[in-house]
Amino acid sequence: MKQLIKLLPLTALLFLLAGCGEVNLTSLDPQGPVAEMQLSLIKLSLYVMIFVIVIVFALFAFVLWRFKEKPGDTHIPKQVEGNHVLELIWTTVPILLLLIIAVPNVMDTFTLANVDADENSITVKVTGHQFWWEFEYPDHDVVAGQDMYIPTNTKIIVQLEASDVIHSFWVPALAGKQDNVPGITNDMWIKAINPGIYKGKCTELCGEAHWLMDFKVIAVEPEVFDQWITNMSQPADEPATATAEAGRDVFQASCIGCHAVGGVGGNPAVGGPDLTNFGERTVIAGFLEFNDENLEKWIRYPAETKPGNKMPGFNLNDEDMKALIEYMKGLKVLD
Repeated sequence: MKQLIKLLPLTALLFLLAGCGEVNLTSLDPQGPVAEMQLSLIKLSLYVMIFVIVIVFALFAFVLWRFKEKPGDTHIPKQVEGNHVLELIWTTVPILLLLIIAVPNVMDTFTLANVDADENSITVKVTGHQFWWEFEYPDHDVVAGQDMYIPTNTKIIVQLEASDVIHSFWVPALAGKQDNVPGITNDMWIKAINPGIYKGKCTELCGEAHWLMDFKVIAVEPEVFDQWITNMSQPADEPATATAEAGRDVFQASCIGCHAVGGVGGNPAVGGPDLTNFGERTVIAGFLEFNDENLEKWIRYPAETKPGNKMPGFNLNDEDMKALIEYMKGLKVLD
């Protein structure tokens, strides 16, 4: 017993830590109609389960109180072999509860499965790679990496694919998860009501760095999105400084074979995120804080920083590294 008492503080701490995490990486704060529908179904199921638990425990408590043994009791309680009314009740009530859950689930399932385009909808092809995300806008001939830009109050038709193994696309504030399967295209749709940054994760174990395979869905006003699309499809601006210009030379010598900038470079057979707007990101490699130190660490030691990824390390001298970092930080399409 003493050992159990000693474990109580640890148990309480574990329950407390279980509630910690990223604020908007939750389905309990929906930011779009898909997430709202899914949360309403979660709440409906929860309310029904709470109702059943309350009734069962109430009946249990009543039976314990009503039929408990009393001092002086010497007779055997009256034996009852059946009650047609009770049997009808406990057969009918579960059926009604199942219908209460099933009807909204079926109706919302058909709504969520409707990926038909409307006059304002946008299609985004989302491809999962080990261990990064590619976002292609086929109607605009634009490809982005890691950050998925979408306009607010617009139906976004998401086509999910994978280049290697099974991944799973999950942005809980906007929608539940769905798998990216090699050779198969799974469709879903999302819509963001308000501008904001919504964090997403891969939720299918896909390799050594699965837990670091994060991304962001960035919802902006439609006019900002149109500007982003326009700028992403244009050649990159000239470097602003001589150091950045030297960094562009380093980039073209070392990185252009895998990473495209402004539609130039990249190799689908090798693969690597598009870096046209790299300077606007808030994280590096999906999880590192964006700063010079982490960017240098990522370029020099990618295998140690994000195990299992396919990017080779580059042992550049300090001058070339400084120039490359300045060039990459200047890759922006939005002010």
